Amino acid sequence: MALKHSYSVLAPLYDAAVRGPLDQVRRKSLARLKDIQDKDILINGIGTGLDLEYLPDGPRYTGTDITPLMLRRAEKRADQSAIDIKLICADSQNLPFEKESFDVIIMHLILAVVPAPERALQEADRVLKKNGNIYILDKFLKPGQLAPVRRSLNTVLRHIATRTDVVFEDVLANCKHLHLVHDEPALAGGWFRLIELAKRS
Repeated sequence: MALKHSYSVLAPLYDAAVRGPLDQVRRKSLARLKDIQDKDILINGIGTGLDLEYLPDGPRYTGTDITPLMLRRAEKRADQSAIDIKLICADSQNLPFEKESFDVIIMHLILAVVPAPERALQEADRVLKKNGNIYILDKFLKPGQLAPVRRSLNTVLRHIATRTDVVFEDVLANCKHLHLVHDEPALAGGWFRLIELAKRS
């Protein structure tokens, strides 16, 4: 099942599935945004808009998602928010933006969802300005980690909702301009991580 169609089915259930402990981690991730007044920020894979209540006012936000039903839920949240945000239906693996369009990119629970996380991060790299930052919250295996249960589950889950076999270091290796600034465990024994990347020429 294509990602767009599977998340159309999951849209009504999505919030209940990812809230709870992830709310605190989401808030902590977005608290990393500093000195962003009048900046252009991309929320790459905004889903139903669960990030919106934690976003500071001041920047110009753009939110993308491949699933129209998810975006409709995000629109409802945006209407209740004071932030300046534009929502666009778009694929994280093929973003409809010019090179170096954004100062900051937020990627929450998207790299381990898309079929080609390497391509998604390369696209984020392409549309990020020099000296810009990418803030990631997602679940990743560690390099060399066997994780047989997670890898077995991936054969089914990757077609429905999410991948459970993504190694972040392998994804980052495909982006020569992006450099690791910070990486910390966030949840589930370090399976979920908070990562910050910076773009250098």
